Parts: sequence; structure tokens; C-alpha cells
Amino acid sequence: MSAAERVLVVGGGPGGLEAARGAADLGAEVLLVEAKAELGGTPWEAYATLTPHLKPTRELMAEVVGQVASHPRVDVRTDTRVVASEGEAGHFQVTLEQGGARTVESVGAVIVATGFQHFDPGRETQMYGYYEYDDVITLVDAERMMQQGKLVRPSTGAPPKSVAFIQCVGSRDRRIGNQYCSKVCCGIASKQSIEVKHLVPDAKVFIFYIDMRMYGFWEDQLYWKAQEEHKVNYIRGIVTEVIKKGDQLLIKGEDTTMGRPVEVLMDLVILSVGMEPSAGTLEMGRIFQIPREPHGFLATVGEPLDTVSTPVAGVFVAGAAAGPKDLEDTVSMGGAAAMRAVSFLRRKASQSA
Repeated sequence: MSAAERVLVVGGGPGGLEAARGAADLGAEVLLVEAKAELGGTPWEAYATLTPHLKPTRELMAEVVGQVASHPRVDVRTDTRVVASEGEAGHFQVTLEQGGARTVESVGAVIVATGFQHFDPGRETQMYGYYEYDDVITLVDAERMMQQGKLVRPSTGAPPKSVAFIQCVGSRDRRIGNQYCSKVCCGIASKQSIEVKHLVPDAKVFIFYIDMRMYGFWEDQLYWKAQEEHKVNYIRGIVTEVIKKGDQLLIKGEDTTMGRPVEVLMDLVILSVGMEPSAGTLEMGRIFQIPREPHGFLATVGEPLDTVSTPVAGVFVAGAAAGPKDLEDTVSMGGAAAMRAVSFLRRKASQSA
């Protein structure tokens, strides 16, 4: 098989899966490389249900994973990393490493779908006590409990009577350099607040937010549903500190609607952590010499009309490797990247014929 007939997809999450399936369905041979042992990416690993419909993640994604893994034109390599690349568009020589062994593969185009990493809420500041207090957790920690069908206080193992979400942790924060909205955190917190009420019906749930940002249908599907059907309390304000008080957590801040200080005791605090470029995204940027846009994600050249073409000929990007994206954005970008990659290969082939 010549390089001109092959697309490399780096990353086996939703964007990479859609890119691989799309390119293969268009007739290209696909080499799908995933660093972890399983396909599915961050949703498969970390989320119990998908926003906004609260459907089980693995149940929904299993069909897509199966279609890609069994596709006759997709060569899946898990536990495998891209460690080097040489050549140019149409004739890349890519070095893969699996279990210490290295192989070189020829590909004509590349789609980078390496996703994001969640902000570490203890990295820059301890104002929320993430590393200090057991009962301060993140959205991801909460999802992992929900995967097991429960939500408890880590300190006691008992269901919480009061739960607070704190929004924009690691997003919209110029002090730490993350001068962007991570787009999905408000929706995920609202989704989780509904799940909290399902798991612990008597719990009081509060969401402390700077601005509640609900995109498209999420306004109706999540925001109003959480308030009206599940009695979740939304408080517009700034949380300045979380400290231990007895066996509970004291949240200190300001209610910006009322213009007054606020102090409330909670059993469990959930930090809505934002998105940052993943280590894999940064590494692929280095290997394929893709510039980074001002916020640190991989740069594209044609926005808003082309969201997937990078400044490097023959290299495309899908999903949160290019910036904060929701699942719908990510899957749509995967399909667009597949189309552009295959079109690119066919143009190259016709020019050399």
C-alpha cells in the first residue's frame, strides 16, 4: 500500500473514531493510533453519561468503537504512540512505538485528535482545597463515582446532604493564563446536578457561577430542567475560599446579584474544571510542527469556514486538540477532517498521475 492511500488518525476518542470511520467509509486505508489500551478517549474513561441526554456513555459509544475496530479498512493500534515523523504531505514516514518496539509507517495525511486534559485545580492555587480536603472533588471525580451508581462524601462514605458546584475552575482566569471559556463545564455541572438529585433525592444542590453559559438546546435541556424539575439552586457569585469547618466545608464568597458576602456550609464541593491542551496534543504539535494558537491549542488556518486544516499541508485536526469543544463539535470535526484528508490524498494522486 502506498502512503498516498493511507490516513493516520492519532487518538481514539470520539473525534478520532469519527475521523477513522469517515475516512475508511470514503475508501481510504486508515491507521488509527491510540496511546491507551482501549478506544473511546476521555468520555469512555471518565464519564458515566453524556451531556445533555444523560444516556450511558459506554452503551452509546460501544457501537461506534465496534464499527471502527471491525472496519476492514481500519488498522487499530492501541498502547501505541507516535514518536517521530519525517517527510512531507503525501509522503510522511511516521515512527510508532509499542511496548518499546519501534516501527515506521508510511502515510499520506494525518488527522490529530488527541483531545484535552482537565485543569488541575491544585496546580496554581489552593483556594479550593482540592489536595487538602477529601470532600473537595472535580467533575471527573464525581463522574467516576456515578459510573458506580453512587455519590458519597469521600471522607465518610455517606451520601451528602448538601452539594456545591463551583464553576470556571481553570477557565476564564487571566491570572493563570487560561483566558477562555471551556464551553462545556456549565452544561456538565447542570447535568451532574440532575444526576445528584437522582442519586440523593434529599440533597440540596447549589451551583456557584460567574455567568451561566448554556449553548443551543442545553438552555432548555439542562438549565431550566435542573431548576424547575429538580430544584437546583443557581447562585451568581464569586467563590474566594473553601475551608474546613467541623466535618463540613465552608464556602466563602460574594453573591454578585445581591452585592453581599456569602458563607455556606456544604458536605461536598465539586469543582467544574476546564480544558487545557493534553500532553499528547502538545507532543503531536511538536512532532508534526503544527503551530499553537494564542491559547496553547493547535492552530487552524481557515476558521470559521474551515475548522480542521492546520498550517501544515496534509495535517488536519479534530476536536478539543484545537480548543474547547463539546461532543457534537468534536464528532462533527472528525467527519470534516476525514473528508478533507481524503480529498487531499485524491488531489495529490491526480496531480502525480
